[in-house]
Amino acid sequence: MAFFQCQFDSEALQIKVSMNVILPDHKTGPHPTLYLLHGLSDDHTAWTRQTSIERYAAAKGIAVVMPAVNRSFYADMSHGAKYWTFVGEELPRIARSFFPLSAERRDNFVAGLSMGGYGALKLGLSYPERFAAAASLSGATDVHRLVVENFAGDIRLALGQPESVAGSSTDLFALAESVVDKRPIPLLYQCCGTEDFLYADNVRFRDHCLNLGLPLTYEEESGDHNWEYWDSKIQNVLNWLPLRSES
Repeated sequence: MAFFQCQFDSEALQIKVSMNVILPDHKTGPHPTLYLLHGLSDDHTAWTRQTSIERYAAAKGIAVVMPAVNRSFYADMSHGAKYWTFVGEELPRIARSFFPLSAERRDNFVAGLSMGGYGALKLGLSYPERFAAAASLSGATDVHRLVVENFAGDIRLALGQPESVAGSSTDLFALAESVVDKRPIPLLYQCCGTEDFLYADNVRFRDHCLNLGLPLTYEEESGDHNWEYWDSKIQNVLNWLPLRSES
């Protein structure tokens, strides 16, 4: 695999931003692509520093794009910058201008952990016509609860007040309902350790998706909110992705 560290100007954010990109060796592309999102206390370097994602992706022949979004909760922030516009619209366009990445829906996937798990599901459910699959590892699936409790102190800077979150485009429960009658619907994957502080939220979201009849694969076992768990589960995600055989 080839590894790239990129800094570029973002029109959406009006700052210079960073992303790390892994590309398959000895292939000309366009490559199937996994957008891999970081958690609240991490950045675009976390997945490569804490897991063997480069080695795992090499075995699958898939490109991996890892952007930095700070503590934005993948939102056009209530008090801050337009990170949702950046990750949802600007990032794919810029990444494809720099690298030979496929623009076809069947070749585009998104995954993330914790805050990034929320971001991955939000992208998949908001843009079902662009992503074939979305995977959440220990995801922050109930952001309304987190806003009510003012989790981490600054979450309201990103998402706003509780009354503006419930039922909105930032609420995964509402987004799940919005895709029920749409086609295509992305495949969904969700996992969470039973000792994780977000476990109950994940169970509620799992049940919500299953009651709606969405194509959800769910896994749980003993595990906590840590990199040992995520390093193991990202391998499951890569095995689960509907990659074309010729990739």
